Amino acid sequence: MKLLPYLNLVLLFCYQPSVYAHAVVTDYSLKIAPIHANQADKVSLSFNSKIELGLSQVFLVSKGDQLTPLETAQGDKQGQMMIAIPALASGDYALKLKVFAADGHLTEDVIHFTVVP
Repeated sequence: MKLLPYLNLVLLFCYQPSVYAHAVVTDYSLKIAPIHANQADKVSLSFNSKIELGLSQVFLVSKGDQLTPLETAQGDKQGQMMIAIPALASGDYALKLKVFAADGHLTEDVIHFTVVP
């Protein structure tokens, strides 16, 4: 029984609660609603944690790896970002994300999508 206090200390120091260190995309509107050619639109991204919108960047990647910065806004829910998509010609594109989680960790990701006619 003398070991019980020591065992409790070992368990206390070994226990690590689940903490998200990066803002990971958990869902996005492009999965269910495609973007149509020649029409401006918005894309919604949901993350697993709070994000620092002012420190984050989103770029449109078009043919020839051309990067165009896009405007972002806070969504209605915590950890949600809204991205303004300009009118685009049909074809393949991507969103390049550089997102800071509220705890300061940077996450980079790329989401590919097709603009339909």
